[in-house]
Amino acid sequence: MQFNHALTEELNLILKFPSDSLLQGLKIHKDAGDESLAAMQRLFEKGIVTKEDGGYLTDLGHDLHARIEVVAQALSSAPTQ
Repeated sequence: MQFNHALTEELNLILKFPSDSLLQGLKIHKDAGDESLAAMQRLFEKGIVTKEDGGYLTDLGHDLHARIEVVAQALSSAPTQ
């Protein structure tokens, strides 16, 4: 499986959720753009967020957030050759 544009949009949205508190959520406003709105809708349909426009991460969402952060940090700090 490769990361296509739609999946990348979903991963980026997950990373926008605060990682330091379970009591903070995220809301995508109607003027955010079609790609962001569609990505958040897909995350909701997959059970990763609690509302179609964001809300809070579910338990699955928190697990994914932690894993995606590790991948993002590893790739951004990888030495160049």
